[in-house]
Amino acid sequence: MDWMQSLALAFALLLILEGLLPLFAPRLWKQMFAQLLQLREGQLRFCGLLCIAAGLLVLIWL
Repeated sequence: MDWMQSLALAFALLLILEGLLPLFAPRLWKQMFAQLLQLREGQLRFCGLLCIAAGLLVLIWL
């Protein structure tokens, strides 16, 4: 499998995982999204940094 296929597979899995919550719990998803809109930019950036760090740790682990 070349790197383009791996990237496409990773993107497809991301879309599947991102779609699970709105599919199975739309009310919870809307509440969570509304709470995200209340965060300051610095808080959102920190959340983004944590997500990137977690993703890098998983990549290193695999």
